[in-house]
Amino acid sequence: MDGMEARKRYTYTDYASWNDENRCELIDGVAYMLSPAPGLVHQEILGVMHARLFNFLQGKPCKVFVSPFDVRLNAAGDNDDTVVQPDLVVICDKSKLDDKGCNGAPDMIIEILSPSTASRDRVLKFNKYLQAAVREYWIVDPESNSISVFILENGKYIASVYMEKDNIPVHVLEGCVINLTEVFAR
Repeated sequence: MDGMEARKRYTYTDYASWNDENRCELIDGVAYMLSPAPGLVHQEILGVMHARLFNFLQGKPCKVFVSPFDVRLNAAGDNDDTVVQPDLVVICDKSKLDDKGCNGAPDMIIEILSPSTASRDRVLKFNKYLQAAVREYWIVDPESNSISVFILENGKYIASVYMEKDNIPVHVLEGCVINLTEVFAR
């Protein structure tokens, strides 16, 4: 993050000026360093989920993107103070896509927990995704082979938990179902 001065709040303009050697996210103007490359289990889960979503979306208007992919969550352009890099995002409104990533809330976000990001994914990002009106948010827990699914209804998330032998319907993608036996196969 060359060019990062010792100050407390940043915007997308600051974020875009930092070098790519140290990946980070910006949440409410605060920079959070991202850990080195995720481990093998994380990568395997990410690969399966991306493949299932990518294959389902062939020929459809929605698109799936894999991290690193910038999501300027507040849709405030260069003044946005929240830029996240979820593991997977599904975007159905093509007007939100530009050469920098996504400008606004994706339809779906999937985060795969790791020890260094678990509390941020479960609390800080959960609240930011709710505030931004992300319609569907999944938190994948590789330790328990479970996925917590949050569906936005009337400004609140309705939660469901699925275990490793369940099938999860993707609410924002009618007809898409993810088989967790495949996701958690090792």
